[in-house]
Amino acid sequence: MPPEFGSAAEFVADGLAFLRRRLSIILLTSFLMLGTALLYLVLAVPTFTATAQLIVDVDAKSTSTDTAAVTTAVESQIAILKSEGVARAVIAKLGLAEDREFSAGALHRFSQSTSRLLGWSRPETGSSNTRDAVEAFERKLSVRRAGLTYIVDLGFNSAAPDRAAQILSAIVESYITTQMDAKYKWGLQNEKWVKDRVSDLSSHASAAKKAVADYNRARNGVAAPAGTAEAGTLSSQSTGRTPDELRELEATADAAAKAYENFLRMLRYTDATQQQSPPVFEARLLTGVSEPYTASSPKARLVLGMAILGGILLGIGIGLLREWSDRRRAPARWSASGGTSVVQGLKAGSARPHLDGSFKVEKQNAYKEANPDL
Repeated sequence: MPPEFGSAAEFVADGLAFLRRRLSIILLTSFLMLGTALLYLVLAVPTFTATAQLIVDVDAKSTSTDTAAVTTAVESQIAILKSEGVARAVIAKLGLAEDREFSAGALHRFSQSTSRLLGWSRPETGSSNTRDAVEAFERKLSVRRAGLTYIVDLGFNSAAPDRAAQILSAIVESYITTQMDAKYKWGLQNEKWVKDRVSDLSSHASAAKKAVADYNRARNGVAAPAGTAEAGTLSSQSTGRTPDELRELEATADAAAKAYENFLRMLRYTDATQQQSPPVFEARLLTGVSEPYTASSPKARLVLGMAILGGILLGIGIGLLREWSDRRRAPARWSASGGTSVVQGLKAGSARPHLDGSFKVEKQNAYKEANPDL
């Protein structure tokens, strides 16, 4: 039976005694874990993270109180940044499909080779290399919203700091180019609509003006050339038109002309405004791409600290198992030594006389003498 500790002082004393007995195991496991951590730091490939920040432009008048609309706008831009289209554009521009950092891993290549030998898969092509590069690209890219703000944090991991900054710059450039293309396509559609609208208003104004001229010519007796369809039309109009119809035709022509002029004036104002102000995009670069100076992983201090702590805890755990194992083996050893009880085998110094002439065995001394190897 293990000793019963009567006080906190005895508990602390026994704990210190345990540490002294098992110090060698604790030190051994600590040094082993520390050595493993150092080996990992030497062999691990350092990773550098380039960072940048984008700010999403949201119409404050329409969405200042609509949290859902703001979240939707920001998440939409994040989805565009993480889209496969942006990834493929950057991979094609920088030739990342041929970069070993973005190619399939050794285990993946081995499985693909085995599958090809067994006839389970088709040979590798340029598209498969691009697909592997896209998967690696998406793992290295991090895009997240900064709290509840309009700011989006960008990060890209690479084995070389300048390479990480170059790729992240290409991502931002491709993203802005995507926005410009969308604006350009929208502008072409808008321009087509404007041209159709101008043509329609111009035709309407010309037709109304021509109707007034035809009426006046018919009323004044100015005939069109004989034998033409217009001559017959004027002849019929001259017999049935009234002055009220003339005023109606003139009002229609005046309204059509004013609508045409107002639309042209609005177009000139819009063109002048667009020429004076830069194009507005859904997001713009807030903080430029910064090249990292230190590796983001592995973190040496964290790895070493965790290794030392893990080694100490492992050593304590092994020591506790040794303590438990030794205490389980002790009764069998005492029985095999002659069948005497534990108390009979104690030294005389383990018992102290009391005033009534009896002897009381100290539990702590008895346990230590019964377990001399602990």
